[in-house]
Amino acid sequence: MAATFLPTVPPPRVAPEEDAYAAWYGRELGWTVTGGPPVQLVTGIGFDVLELPSDAGTALLHRPVATGPVAVMGRRMRFLVAPGSAEELDGLLDWLEWGGVALDLAALGAGGRITAPAPPGLLPGGSPRGAAVWLRPPEQGCEALLPALPGPGRAAGPALGPDLVRLVAAAATECHRARLGRRTNGVRQPLAFS
Repeated sequence: MAATFLPTVPPPRVAPEEDAYAAWYGRELGWTVTGGPPVQLVTGIGFDVLELPSDAGTALLHRPVATGPVAVMGRRMRFLVAPGSAEELDGLLDWLEWGGVALDLAALGAGGRITAPAPPGLLPGGSPRGAAVWLRPPEQGCEALLPALPGPGRAAGPALGPDLVRLVAAAATECHRARLGRRTNGVRQPLAFS
């Protein structure tokens, strides 16, 4: 019986913009990238991610709460927070008395990754529909201003950068409001205060 050889299929080529994305994130921000296509940003090194539904994230952006860079992909919004913050999320939610409430609020930390949005200015025609995009793009050195817990013996405040506790409290509230709004046939009901 004669052996038949199948032609070797070459590995998929990486699109030129994918190379540009990876180079920009590494060169400009010093962030770790992996995989691709699409290029992935590794979480837990320079930043962690607080992820929530985009309707809740949009409402959160309209609140007077300081944030760092923010990206959206599909129906999920991603707020960059200080490394190590993902490990604090469950404890913060419990402390803020949101523990046990289904919020659709998650955190990605060490070992996680997110799809890299197109770097600002590198995709002149705009991003394809559903692709990851920056709503508030990162800048060089932005890691120093990511929402974080205040250090021991230090109070939070504007001079120390965004406060992770305030961001998580506001995110939990908006996730809950959005969930209630979706349950009432898509009509967002204002919360009554007495």
